Amino acid sequence: MIGRAPAKSNKYVLAASAILLAIFAYACGPDYFEIPIETPIQPKLDVSAFQRVLVAGFVAGGTDDVDANQETVRLLRSQLRTKSQLRVIDADLLPLMEVAQENARPVEDGNGGSSSQQVALPPKIKDEKDIEPYERLFANTAYWKKIGEEYQNPLIVTGTVLFIPQSRSGFVQRDTEVIDSFGRRRVMPTRSYLERRGFMLKPKFVFIDGRTGATMYSESYREEILYNAQQQTPALSSYFELMDRLVPNFLTALSSQKIKGTRVLLK
Repeated sequence: MIGRAPAKSNKYVLAASAILLAIFAYACGPDYFEIPIETPIQPKLDVSAFQRVLVAGFVAGGTDDVDANQETVRLLRSQLRTKSQLRVIDADLLPLMEVAQENARPVEDGNGGSSSQQVALPPKIKDEKDIEPYERLFANTAYWKKIGEEYQNPLIVTGTVLFIPQSRSGFVQRDTEVIDSFGRRRVMPTRSYLERRGFMLKPKFVFIDGRTGATMYSESYREEILYNAQQQTPALSSYFELMDRLVPNFLTALSSQKIKGTRVLLK
C-alpha cells in the first residue's frame, strides 16, 4: 500500500500540468480568430411571375473542338434544376443561327430588286466581329413571343457564346528560390520569356419574357485561361473551368445566392 501512493500522486501532478499547459497555450495563442460568414445577394431579376424557365439555346462560335451551344445549355439547365425554384423545361435546342440567317436574307422591295436593309450573316462564327450581327435576333419580339406561347409563357434564357483559342507570348516575372554561398535560401524575382496558349470564353446571357417576347435583361462576361505552350489541356476541360467562374454570376440574375467568406475578430 505504501509503495503505490507515489504513482497515484504522479497522476494528479500530470493532470495538473496538462491543465496548466492548455491554459498557457490559450493565453499565448493568436489575438484574433476567424468565423465563417455568408453574405446574401439579391437577384437582379424579378422572376416571381414565372414558374418555368426555357434555356432555348445560344448562337455559338469559335473552336470546333467544343459545341459551345450544346454544352452551355446542358450546364445551365443542370445548375437551374438544383439552384433555382423555376421548373426547367426539357426541349430541343432552337436552331437560332438558322433563324437569324433566314431573317437576314434580302427580301424583294416590290420592284424586282432586293432590300438593302438586310445583310447576310456570316455562315460560320470565328470571332467577336462575326457574332455581333446575330444579336439582332434577340430584338425579334414576334419570334420570341411565338416561342413563349409554344412553351406556356416561360422565362426564356438565350444569348451568344464565343469560345476561341488564345495565344500570348512575352516576359513573365516569377519568384525563384536560390541558395547563396552561405547556404541561405532566398527568393529572387526572375524574368523569363514564355509562350502561353489557352482559351477565351465570352458569353452573353439574354433573359426574355415569354409572354411578350421582350428582353428583360442581358449581361456579357469575358474570361480567359492560359497555360504553358507545352501543356496539353483539352478544350472541353478549359471550357468547364471558365464556366465555373461565370455560373455564379449567371445564377444571381435569377435567384438569391450566398457568398461564403470569413471575418476576422479580435479577442
